[in-house]
Amino acid sequence: MNKLTEEQIQELYTFTHDHFVYHFDLQTELVDHLANGIEVLLLQHPNLSFNEALQMEFKKFGVFGFQEVVEERRKALNKKYLKIIFNFYKAYFTIPKIMLTVILTILLYTTLSSFTPNYQHSIIMVLYLSFFAIAFIRLTKYNTILKKKKHKWMLEEILLTQMGLFSLFQLPIHILNMPVEIESSHFLGLMSFFNVSIIILFYVMVFQIPSKAEDLLEKTYPEYKMTKTL
Repeated sequence: MNKLTEEQIQELYTFTHDHFVYHFDLQTELVDHLANGIEVLLLQHPNLSFNEALQMEFKKFGVFGFQEVVEERRKALNKKYLKIIFNFYKAYFTIPKIMLTVILTILLYTTLSSFTPNYQHSIIMVLYLSFFAIAFIRLTKYNTILKKKKHKWMLEEILLTQMGLFSLFQLPIHILNMPVEIESSHFLGLMSFFNVSIIILFYVMVFQIPSKAEDLLEKTYPEYKMTKTL
């Protein structure tokens, strides 16, 4: 079977983009499908031109073109990528990291127990506001970098959304850290563990996962290296 040329493959990428498929990972799956179909058609009908075979193959997608297929693949990739992100979280929490969580919890508990509830709340607020500011800067930088890239990648946009949601998630957490009148060491210990866990999750989400996602995209899509700027 005659393989398509590199120039024809690039034409297929342009064709998918012109038909409203903007994520490069989704484009790649469609290009592979189109290329295989076109190669079969050209083998069966040698007199067909590349463009004629492309139009014949495109008609198989129906009146809505790539819309239905893209929606199905988007859902599948979204599910796949969210599972990958969850696995990144699991991989991070090894025994040393669990021990670090315990140590940080004890340190925070010891610090907070030296102050009244009002001061405890202020300390937690300062802690969260500091991390919220870092998250905002990181989120803005990441968003700017993605906008400059020639190709859009669905995994990166999912990460951007997750980072934004995680930052917003911190706001209602402040309610849980409101000072209480009952001085309970159990409550203070639980609050310390909860806050340390959130901060560690924040670190993993904002700093660790984006770099791991880049490695994943490089291994899955060799073309990613050409568009990498982060």
